[in-house]
Amino acid sequence: MSRIGKKLITIPKGVTAQSNGVTLTVKGPKGTLSTMIPIGITAKIENDEITFTRATDAPKNRALHGLARALTNNMVVGVSEGFSKKLEMVGVGYKAEKKGKWIQFNLGFSHPVVFVAPAEIAIDVITPTSLTVSGIDKQLVGAVAAKIRSIRPPEPYKGKGVKYADEKIIRKAGKTAGK
Repeated sequence: MSRIGKKLITIPKGVTAQSNGVTLTVKGPKGTLSTMIPIGITAKIENDEITFTRATDAPKNRALHGLARALTNNMVVGVSEGFSKKLEMVGVGYKAEKKGKWIQFNLGFSHPVVFVAPAEIAIDVITPTSLTVSGIDKQLVGAVAAKIRSIRPPEPYKGKGVKYADEKIIRKAGKTAGK
């Protein structure tokens, strides 16, 4: 059995889960999420717990067993608590401003960069040089944070750019003067 796949998922108070054999839907105080259950995997909801079993021990089913459990656990945590990623901007004049539904970044280019986030994602500008991306879908939060980071990834010489708050930039030595 998969070590991840055989773990139980405890459903917290205020969260409900339903399965019709093909899709699994989780509703909570922050919203609703649903996912497809892979073929060969069955989900059973009993006594505020979700368990997953697989039909065979084929390598594909073993991989999907842990995947289905992990995706469902992310949905349960998302609708009850939510997910967030914190980003920081390092560099002279690098900043972000929230203007309505979009964010304007000044990142050393000759023009400001405008970023429009999906409707399910909330972007909060804490200070001009740090912001938080939050939402209930872990995959979407990570994708939006990565998209913002890709506008100006941190460079290894001075560390300038957009980075995750917990990211450590490995620095390179610059040119040496003289011989």
